[in-house]
Amino acid sequence: MGPAAEKKLTGLFAATFTPFTTQGEVNLVEIGPYVDYLQEKQGVNSIFVNGTTGESLSLTVAERKILAEEWCHKAKGRLDHVIVHVGCMNLKDAKELAAHAAQIGAHAIAAMAPFFFKPRTADVLRSFLQEVASAAPTLPFYYYHIPAVTGVNLPARDVLEGIEELIPSFRGVKFSGADLMDFGYCVSNYPPHWSFLYGADEQLLAALAMGADGAVGSTYNYVGRHFNKLTSAFKDGDVVQARKMQFKLQELICYAMKLGFDVGVNKQLMSELSGLSLGPPRLPVAPCPYADVVLIVKKYRHIFADC
Repeated sequence: MGPAAEKKLTGLFAATFTPFTTQGEVNLVEIGPYVDYLQEKQGVNSIFVNGTTGESLSLTVAERKILAEEWCHKAKGRLDHVIVHVGCMNLKDAKELAAHAAQIGAHAIAAMAPFFFKPRTADVLRSFLQEVASAAPTLPFYYYHIPAVTGVNLPARDVLEGIEELIPSFRGVKFSGADLMDFGYCVSNYPPHWSFLYGADEQLLAALAMGADGAVGSTYNYVGRHFNKLTSAFKDGDVVQARKMQFKLQELICYAMKLGFDVGVNKQLMSELSGLSLGPPRLPVAPCPYADVVLIVKKYRHIFADC
């Protein structure tokens, strides 16, 4: 997949769910149809695999490897980019996954901060990321900033300071935080060849106004075609239309949050809307009550009925 690796990343990336069987085992059979669905039904041509949405920290290293390999295999010649998340709680596992991603032909890798033993300073986090990236020096490397999950509340702008000197392959950030000042500072003060991908789907329009190159999100699995309209409208200067799409997703998420919107709910919602058999989440994420999903699906169809 090498030629695509150095392109500046733009557009929507679906943060993929991990398909499981009803017995809770990884279900590789669904990945081919999943790629078909994203491309043909949603117009989404790039993916971010084994991340938060993919329940990566609930998977074994072996499971993450076979998943990454299957995603890369099924995406080859079809999707524009496959970013493999390799972040782990321990450095050796993260480096093993990074080296594996290079071997299987991923376009790029990303890593979040470890969050059991948390890095207390930006220097320590940069050193951790440097070690991970060193295991796959030919792959573009992205920092996955998600402080609400990791509890590592170091501003991204501080983490990026001097990082390219430590990591020559560094190419940008998946910014899954709500601090748009921090995000804007990163966009305006760091190299233009880096890619800044925003990860809070419900605030994408604001991030585009701040200079986001693209976006990575779980909801793009099933609202990708609608959000392609949002990004197109924004590029065309039609802020009213772009805002209309953003408000629709906000309405859906606000409704789902009342029912306990999390990875389990989101995964079941994707199964219902796509027809894919993604299975249940893995504990400690709880399965979603089917009655709740039915209500969210009904709300989704009402909100997007005119799109």
